[in-house]
Amino acid sequence: MDYQQLFSLSGKVAVVTGAGHGLGKGYALALAGTGAAVACVGRSSDKLHETVEQIKKSGGNAIALTADIARLDDIKSTMQAVVDEFGHLDILVNNAGTEIPKGIVEVTPEDYDTIMAVNLKGLYFASQAAVKYMIPARQGKIINAGSLASHIGLAEATVYSASKGGVLQFTKALAVEMAAHNIQVNAIGPGYFRTQMTESFFQDEEHNKWIANRIPAGRIGTTDDLAGAVIFLASPASDYITGQIIYVDGGWLAS
Repeated sequence: MDYQQLFSLSGKVAVVTGAGHGLGKGYALALAGTGAAVACVGRSSDKLHETVEQIKKSGGNAIALTADIARLDDIKSTMQAVVDEFGHLDILVNNAGTEIPKGIVEVTPEDYDTIMAVNLKGLYFASQAAVKYMIPARQGKIINAGSLASHIGLAEATVYSASKGGVLQFTKALAVEMAAHNIQVNAIGPGYFRTQMTESFFQDEEHNKWIANRIPAGRIGTTDDLAGAVIFLASPASDYITGQIIYVDGGWLAS
């Protein structure tokens, strides 16, 4: 075995949804830094191009594809565009997600549909579109966006928690279905990271204090803390690992 190649992504093509900011941008930079060509997908063209430019300045290869992961036509055309550009598709990071924090009595059907359309339905059909290219190639990696809410319940996040619980079960089920095709399906469960989606939590002094006091590592996570997990799950090092979720939380769940 060539151990030096275990974590290399040279020659691989990755799609990262929600790559314009936050965790998605971090995933895109990490994969590109390990040799993958990265298709950065999201709704904000300006933000996506910022990610692409940062990758290119570091000597990597990337393109920006504007798409709404909640729109099934966008998903199909995006995956086709990636294959048209690079010739194949090896890695899908289903990072795009959204949240509307409300107590259950305030949640509207529109809130429910908005969260589920991105966090679960979009992720599901992005995976479906990707495996149509991965199955004939007899290899592939799908990395889904789990959460602490894939394991525990969070108050005023009932829809979000339901979606992330669904992501974990979908990850397991798809892993079983795709194992015969040499496609590994796993998830990353970030703890509390300061992103555009979670900024309101950190602006709330009481909530911020509660978060900080729960993390044994003593600090909020950064996108660099997630780089190792996404590279590992995208690389040959994880070829015999499937249907799992890796929590990157500074010890939150352990405590």
